[in-house]
Amino acid sequence: MATVRLLSDEEAPPEARATLDAIRQARGAEPNAFWRALAHDPATLRETWEAVERVMAPGALDPLVKELVYVAVSTANGCAYCVHSHTAAARAKGMTPAMHAELLAVIALASRTNALATALGVEPDERFRM
Repeated sequence: MATVRLLSDEEAPPEARATLDAIRQARGAEPNAFWRALAHDPATLRETWEAVERVMAPGALDPLVKELVYVAVSTANGCAYCVHSHTAAARAKGMTPAMHAELLAVIALASRTNALATALGVEPDERFRM
């Protein structure tokens, strides 16, 4: 449940409306709940949208790979909203059920081995250091 009311276009301040319009135009869909919650703070809304556009754009990493990384980090951070929205985005970019199952296996394995290495206090091998 949101800690703030999700703002409609009519309720959003003019600066936030401009960003919501940019999101609508870029995505060809209505801004989701995350963006409507951020509309209470137009500067944060704008900065976050600009970062999403920049970072998630095609680059050295394929857009699907970026979505898979986003799902993994969101899982590690416990963000159910982001897990759901970026799983949907990954599916839209071509993630298959087999890829999703393998992603979940990698996330589970990394969570386990991270916890073990942390609990054991194992220092990285010298060869792994830059």
